[in-house]
This record gives sequence, C-alpha cells and structure tokens, in this order.
Amino acid sequence: MADEKEKKVTTASKKSEETKTAKAETKSSNKTESKTAEKKVAETKTAKTATKKAETKVAENKETAKTETAEKKTENAKKAVKVQKESETEELVAKATVKYARISSRKIAIVANLIRGKNVDEALAILKFTPKAGVEVLEKLLKSAIANAENNNQMNHSKLYIAEIYSNQGPTLKRIRPAAKGSAVRIRKRTSNTTIVLKERV
Repeated sequence: MADEKEKKVTTASKKSEETKTAKAETKSSNKTESKTAEKKVAETKTAKTATKKAETKVAENKETAKTETAEKKTENAKKAVKVQKESETEELVAKATVKYARISSRKIAIVANLIRGKNVDEALAILKFTPKAGVEVLEKLLKSAIANAENNNQMNHSKLYIAEIYSNQGPTLKRIRPAAKGSAVRIRKRTSNTTIVLKERV
C-alpha cells in the first residue's frame, strides 16, 4: 500500500512539473510571438513613413519642376514680346561712308548743310547746281547710299530722305614748302570721313 501511495505521489509530482514546464513554455512562446508581432508592426510603421516621405518628395519635385517650367515659359514669352516690339520700333536705315577723302571736313560741311533733311532727288538736284569743292564727294556718296537702300534693304526710293549727314576730320598729311632764307613752311593736307544716313518718310 505504501508503495502504491509513493507511486501516486511521484506521478502527481511529475504531472505537476510537466504542467509547470508546459505553462512556462507557452508563456515564453507567447512572449516571443508578441515580440515578433511588435517588431512587425514597427517595421510596417517605418515602411509606411518611408513611403509617405518618398511620396512627399516626389510631389515636391513635381511642383518645383512645374514652377520652373512656368517661369521659363513666362521668360520666353517676355523675350518674344521684347523682340517684336524692337522689330516694330526699328526703322529701316541705309548708310554709306567715305573715309580718308582728300578734302577738308570744313569744305564738305558747307555743302552738307544744304542737303540735310531733304528728299534724295531734291538733294541730288542741289548738288548738281552747287559750285563747291565738296559736291563731287557728296554726290558719289549719296548715290552709294541710295543704292544700298534700294538693293540691300528694299526701301522705296520715293520716300527716302537724308536723315543724317556729318563729316569728321581724318588724319592730316604733313608736307613742306620751301620758303625765304632757306626756311620751310608746313603744308597740311587735310582728309575727312563723311557719312550719310538715309531713312524712309512715314
């Protein structure tokens, strides 16, 4: 009888120990499962935040690209408007220049003042009947300017007038003439640079 009781006690103690170990194992497994679940939740949260940040960055990049393209378009439009205005305001101009003509600018200026602001045909008529030394140079120059206007700029001959005409002094050639008592007198051979600018009357 005593042996049976001892056996029962030992089996009961074994069972209790087994139940304790089973409970401990289930608790540890539950803890590990809860830890892994928490880790998964944290990972999903971090992934979501990363995706949100990436989406916000993409949206910001798109917005900046849109604003840059809009600014570029507005700048191009402004440039085009400026170019159109400049082309509208720019007048057709024909120019002719003679350099180093062997006549003083003072002699040319006398005749240039007669034809400034006149129509081209009227200026040619004035030059034809003016007995001055600068007429020959100015007549050639005026014909050259008319040819430039008609052939290069396709301007109308009947509307042309002399908008500007000016003559500046060029380099002076210095020569010597013998004078009394073995002396020498300086001779200055003047040159001039003359320009004629033609425009169309409105």
